Amino acid sequence: MQLPGSAAWPAADTRRIRTAHLAGQRIVELARSCGHCMTMGTASTMACLAETLGMQLPGSAAWPAVDSRRIQTAQLAGQRIVALARGGLRPSQIMTRQAFENAIVVNAAIGGSTNAVIHLLAIAGRLGVRLSLEDFDALARSVPTLVNLMPSGRYLMEDFCYAGGVPAVMRELGDLLHTEHVGVTGRPLAEHIAAAECWNRDVIRPAAEPLQPPGTGTAVLRGNLCPDGAVIKQSAASPQLLKHRGQALVFDSIEEYHRAAVDPDLDVDESNLLVVRGAGPRGYPGMPEVGNFVLPTKLLQRGVTDMVRISDARMSGTAFGTVVLHVAPESAAGGPLALIRTGDWVELDVPARTLTLDVGEDELARRRLAWEPPAPAYSRGYARLYVEHVQQANQGADLDFLVGASGAQVPRDNH
Repeated sequence: MQLPGSAAWPAADTRRIRTAHLAGQRIVELARSCGHCMTMGTASTMACLAETLGMQLPGSAAWPAVDSRRIQTAQLAGQRIVALARGGLRPSQIMTRQAFENAIVVNAAIGGSTNAVIHLLAIAGRLGVRLSLEDFDALARSVPTLVNLMPSGRYLMEDFCYAGGVPAVMRELGDLLHTEHVGVTGRPLAEHIAAAECWNRDVIRPAAEPLQPPGTGTAVLRGNLCPDGAVIKQSAASPQLLKHRGQALVFDSIEEYHRAAVDPDLDVDESNLLVVRGAGPRGYPGMPEVGNFVLPTKLLQRGVTDMVRISDARMSGTAFGTVVLHVAPESAAGGPLALIRTGDWVELDVPARTLTLDVGEDELARRRLAWEPPAPAYSRGYARLYVEHVQQANQGADLDFLVGASGAQVPRDNH
């Protein structure tokens, strides 16, 4: 897939630059520059949330890599770091409970990545800030999706930046935020967003005319298949699948699924719920971004574009679809996901925040007695240390001995 005559240009030939420009136009300028996450993926999400937490200079999260104001911001950030080091706020004084609540609200408004849930839980855990999975659902229920950005909408990060970026979103959220919170500037949030303006109302919608109504961001599910929780990004899901009941098609690894997915004789249709296990923090190990696995080939060829998918894995912030992620406890830790079998009936009800395996408790007890934990993937070194000490997704997937090991409230001998 290359433009005619473009294969042989030397690297230093200026015509290669022109060819690259023309090729970019042909792919609708999805990647407008190097070094910039062009959609509301995990990198863009966490940059926005770092600004919201107060750990980044106001307005700095969304600058494209090639915008000269990023260089200016870097210089100002360096100056501010020196000032703070000489006797200013500590990170533990900035990243308070209020800061995390603001981050959860902004994440819902921007249609942020589900990975933000794990990252924020882990950061809060390190600091000793009390934060739970329930906070994400409770705080996000009243927040509309305001940012019309892929994968929830149609625009790209560059458009978001020049529409006003994070400050414009926070000003629109108003009373939903703790505007008295103080970040690295030493001044309250209210001062930074008072003069914020939105320059494109199709990119950053007004709260009265949101892209999606309140409560359609990341939802936290509970049920006998995920007693410690699971998440789904509603803004990127198919509305007709948010309530769905069907039979599970279960795979013990993503590799097993990939082999089966291309089989034209695979016994599957769009009513099935696809389940992949063994991809959690301990089981893979490392909780890879494989939760948004591609649909079976035979269904793609028929024009099916989405199905309910369930796993203990993560997915990229750029992904979309009706995908239930972070099922906890994971299958490798003996969670109910380890007990589900192909043919079991499963019911997803996102409005009710439930994920239910329609199998009786007696049968599940029998299956648990027959279940054996998978053999450890590693017997020594850092990998073994990781597997033995990593927490579950609902706790942030951090190493348990690092929780509460940072912050002003931790005893001095623990530093």
